[in-house]
Amino acid sequence: MSLRIVFVEDDAPFASALVSYFNLSGTIACEAVFPNAESALTQIPVLKPDLVLVDINLPKMNGIELVARLKASAPSLLCLMLTMYEETPLIFDALKAGACGYLLKRTPPEEIMTAIEQVVAGGSAMSPQIARQVVSFFHKSTAPEGGNLATLTERERAVLDLLSKGYLYKEIGDKLSVSLDTVRSHLRKVYEKLHVHSRTEAVLKYLGK
Repeated sequence: MSLRIVFVEDDAPFASALVSYFNLSGTIACEAVFPNAESALTQIPVLKPDLVLVDINLPKMNGIELVARLKASAPSLLCLMLTMYEETPLIFDALKAGACGYLLKRTPPEEIMTAIEQVVAGGSAMSPQIARQVVSFFHKSTAPEGGNLATLTERERAVLDLLSKGYLYKEIGDKLSVSLDTVRSHLRKVYEKLHVHSRTEAVLKYLGK
């Protein structure tokens, strides 16, 4: 079953190209593109997507305020920023508003798709440049401590092993003969048990065993 997303973006050519890529993938279906925050604010509660992809620079209300308003009315809604801005204050404002990730528009489409799957699986996603800024801001590693590989089931370990070898979620499902939803469910449990929030942290902990 495809992930259902909506996209809030006023750059029509950029939105069209990315949506076409998503829809061809068979794993992510973009059900609507909104050119401004105001229209998104009225329609997203009706559509109830799995995730909202949000630009910051919108015509009137900006994307950060949109995320804050959406999260106020639907706390469980997943919002992922996709923007050209790399300024640290904007990054933290977006995260404080409730965004679960922050990607730059120059991110390759396949990596944006992987980030969406990662967020829906219970993790967070950031472009490497953004993650570096966050780490630099705190002057220390933000990788969580704790978690024990021994607590993983055989199937959870198999999913993590394939993830460490670079397989995409759909490929992992094919390898293990399970659905995408089952793969995502296993990964949510892996994140919880290892006390991590992203595939990178999970893989690093697994490879460091």
